[in-house]
Amino acid sequence: MSNLIKIHLRLLHDDDIALGPGKADLLEAIAREGSLSAAAKALNISYRRVWSMVESMNNGFRTPLVSTAHGGTKGGGATVTELGQTVLAQYRSLQSDVQALALSHFTRLEPLMKPPEDTPET
Repeated sequence: MSNLIKIHLRLLHDDDIALGPGKADLLEAIAREGSLSAAAKALNISYRRVWSMVESMNNGFRTPLVSTAHGGTKGGGATVTELGQTVLAQYRSLQSDVQALALSHFTRLEPLMKPPEDTPET
């Protein structure tokens, strides 16, 4: 398998990216961590950026992909909704299918390319 091809799928809502690789990773982090701040820390991005990404995702779909609860005596938190889980699973499946298709086509292009700098020519 070649490491020379990488496909980035983005689902657009108007001109905004409703879901892409980074937002899919964020959904997984929120599901795993249970909060936006913990997901931000796990992904090494700012809380402000995470909040912006969540708003963008939630605005791009009929119902929110992420549900948040404000802090308080029990603390806040965030969960990936049922729709969010469905969208994430469908997106990951689409990613896998498109990557496989791209690799099958790329086998005809790869021999025409120069080898990477760190690979000796044969």
